[in-house]
Amino acid sequence: MIRLRGHHLLCLLGYRGMGYSPEYVENMTQIHRALRNAPDTTVLLVSGSDDLCDRFPTSQPSHCNESRVHARDNAVIGKLHLGVGQPATWAEIQQRIKESVEPSDITTLCSTCSWRSYGVCEEGIRSIRDGHGLPVVD
Repeated sequence: MIRLRGHHLLCLLGYRGMGYSPEYVENMTQIHRALRNAPDTTVLLVSGSDDLCDRFPTSQPSHCNESRVHARDNAVIGKLHLGVGQPATWAEIQQRIKESVEPSDITTLCSTCSWRSYGVCEEGIRSIRDGHGLPVVD
């Protein structure tokens, strides 16, 4: 089981191998690859720090517990009609994204995210909506 907070469900769609540190990138790549290769993997939705936050570099100021990040989590979970503490397979989460999220929703759901300017999250949503799943990340 993989523990993820709300907004990381969308971050994984836009993940292209970039991150906060080599350790963070390695961990996110492993989680991304596990979900891509095994969409039946169970994801437990959590409030606050998750399996990705666990590898955030200690040498950088952490944003994992900031109110704006919690607000982003709640917005994404609400949009997907999910709840904290609720387990779901990655396939089920992708289906909810396909049914409930438009690429343009990133503008409002993730308005305070520093990664938003890359445009990869919108691409990831399009990929899910087109039935392609997560992209391959080297």
